[in-house]
Amino acid sequence: MERVGQEYAPHEHRPLAGYAVAMGAFGALAAGLAAAAKLTGRPVPDRPALADVLLISIATHKLSRLIAKDAVASPLRAPLARYAEPAGAAELNEEVRDEGSSVRHGLGELITCPFCLAVWVATGLTGGLVLAPRLTRLVATALTATAASDFLQMAYDRAKQAAEG
Repeated sequence: MERVGQEYAPHEHRPLAGYAVAMGAFGALAAGLAAAAKLTGRPVPDRPALADVLLISIATHKLSRLIAKDAVASPLRAPLARYAEPAGAAELNEEVRDEGSSVRHGLGELITCPFCLAVWVATGLTGGLVLAPRLTRLVATALTATAASDFLQMAYDRAKQAAEG
């Protein structure tokens, strides 16, 4: 895999083995959710309700940012990333640790990137809608309310600054 990585990106290190591990883990997650749905006999909707799509979308945004950027979640990322600087509104910028294995580096990129995590989070929440819909909607509602609150806090701060300045 290392030789393939050198051929793929001769002037830059790309952790292809780490990406392969992450893709395999994602496949296992998706297969596990599908197997759990089949074993429990839970019906999979032909077409998800628009309200569920909106709820899961906003909850995915919030949970992905919490995991990837929130200061309080930094212990989860610490084995794979290093603190760089504050990023405003209780978020951090972090650098992926370069030392160690390609797998560690690839997973570090995954856990510090809210865009990358969104696929995982959305898959988990969508699976939750099938396996435990009431609980998933409750958790997604709390995450959605938190996301809305974040935007309101930022709007309030901007309005306050405009009024004072």
